[in-house]
Amino acid sequence: MIGIGESQYYRHGKSPDSEFKLALQAILAACKDAGIDPREIDGFSSFSDDRNDPSRIAAALGLPRLRATTMQWGGGGGGCCAAVANGAASIQAGLADCVVVFRSLAQGQFGRFGRTSGVDTISGEKAYLMPYGVLTPPQRFAMRARRFMHDHGVRQEALRAIALASYHHAQSNPRAVMYGKPLSEEKYDQSRWIAEPFHLFDCCMENDGAAAVILVSAERAKDFPGKAAYILGAAAGSGYRTGAIPHNSPLYGSASFDTVAPDLFKMAGISHTDVGVVQSYENFTGGVVMALAEHGFFKPDEANEFLTLENLIAPSGKLPLNTSGGNLAECYMHGFELVLEAVRQIRGTSCNQAPKNDVALVIGGPMVTPVSNLLLASQEVAQ
Repeated sequence: MIGIGESQYYRHGKSPDSEFKLALQAILAACKDAGIDPREIDGFSSFSDDRNDPSRIAAALGLPRLRATTMQWGGGGGGCCAAVANGAASIQAGLADCVVVFRSLAQGQFGRFGRTSGVDTISGEKAYLMPYGVLTPPQRFAMRARRFMHDHGVRQEALRAIALASYHHAQSNPRAVMYGKPLSEEKYDQSRWIAEPFHLFDCCMENDGAAAVILVSAERAKDFPGKAAYILGAAAGSGYRTGAIPHNSPLYGSASFDTVAPDLFKMAGISHTDVGVVQSYENFTGGVVMALAEHGFFKPDEANEFLTLENLIAPSGKLPLNTSGGNLAECYMHGFELVLEAVRQIRGTSCNQAPKNDVALVIGGPMVTPVSNLLLASQEVAQ
């Protein structure tokens, strides 16, 4: 990755610009960061049914040719890392030389993502849930998180520590939507329940904006003046019957990384002990608990001891988490902003720099299917 860029981030429905214009802003910012002419781009990759057609973007940017376009299918924000992997695969296969991976959202233009109002028919998973009043993502995922907490004795304080860490880091990040709005233990505890065990501050925001990264081959990356982040490994998918729509999958209290995390570390040739900083998608904090356990950072029964604010903040924590504020406090670009922060950590330019920053893990979309993850590293580690 040689360039990262983003638009301004807004509360949902507050962007003055169209979704397409936001996408262009982020792409041009990434080009400027990389020091590359936009006309060198010849491929695009995205996820979560991004509405911005690559051919239209290519026309707007004046690209002389378009060679590769990929969209990660399913999983919503679980595709944020897979989109990067798909773009890298296009380059590795010789289908493109310079790929932009991006996500753009303008909910004032198209409506709030995941809304349930105005639904006239139900099918699939919703047919098993909506007749019983389970209408929204917090309700659906609360059941999985509660099962895990019950099975392993995980206390509410572990979820609270994740939220506090994200808000703590956001106070050092002027880009963050929650910059200047700190969160305390008391404020968290007194906030309203959304769906137990999720308080208000356990739930991700909804935002408008766009983010983008630029990929080239590892050989070509050495020709650019900026410090590149190298892809060590990537994985996507889910385990046996994870997507069973009646919510009767065998491993129900899971973030869906039971098979995906081993694939990631096998490809990268490293283990979780080599990871210095983590950017984990927070649809809800309970998913982060499960995802970190499934990546090997602690055993499920040790979650309460590991997940403390002191352990999760940079620079002093054992495992700095979501150092830009994450989905809870920086912005919710369906997790793609987490990839940008991982690049900043590798470069050493984060607002909350981790001391061990040569390997950064990004976790996409806990509790959905398919999920994905990504390991980025410095050139020294990647060689």
